[in-house]
Amino acid sequence: MLAVFTDFDGTLVEIAETPDAIDVPSGLTERIDRALHDFDHAFAVLTGREIADIDRYLSPLQLPVAGAHGAQRRRADGTLEEVDQAIIEGADAIAQSLQALAMTNPDLLIEAKDGAVAMHFRQAPEMEEAVHLAMQEALLDHPQFTLVPGKMVLEARPVGFDKGAALRAFMQEEPFAGRTPIFIGDDRTDEDAFRAAQELGGVGIKLGSGETAARMRIANVASVYALLEGLGGLAHRHQDAAPIVTDTAH
Repeated sequence: MLAVFTDFDGTLVEIAETPDAIDVPSGLTERIDRALHDFDHAFAVLTGREIADIDRYLSPLQLPVAGAHGAQRRRADGTLEEVDQAIIEGADAIAQSLQALAMTNPDLLIEAKDGAVAMHFRQAPEMEEAVHLAMQEALLDHPQFTLVPGKMVLEARPVGFDKGAALRAFMQEEPFAGRTPIFIGDDRTDEDAFRAAQELGGVGIKLGSGETAARMRIANVASVYALLEGLGGLAHRHQDAAPIVTDTAH
């Protein structure tokens, strides 16, 4: 039996110029709802976004989600792990310290979250070095945070929180426990989850090119949909399989 985990941006939806500009394809919630049933609800999203963001885009579904790279987590039973107030305050302070750079460079975007903060430079790639320097300086007063690079984004997240740790936490709970984990992602921030899935006997699957710890690779978002459908079909065949009894009486 499988436990399936996916990233969101770049995996379930295409990456956009800004986080708010993504296009959620028609039928995505229905695809995910089918996956929930195919995998007996052992399906979760591990994302850099906040849980509230995922709920907004995938309404009316309320999935198990690890948000802000694991700083937030909603279990399959709906209970939430509380974010430590010191972490929230630290992320707010880091975001405030980045405001001066963002104000003088309006193509930079600060994405503040409960427990993490990201600065996107997709619309100003020439600012990458300046963003790195500003965030390194911001973290000098907040050693409980670490920097994590992504696709045209740099994120400050709490030390000890990552998608791999979130995957491991889910795998200790129902309905994930005892299953074989599969994690599908596209970014450098997904590498911890690739490794965690594989260390637990499962598989990491990376979209696109680039160096990775994942043992498998697929092409694009459309391939993710096809993969989920295929894995769901395998799960159904496994569930429906029954021994064939031949009547040999004469």
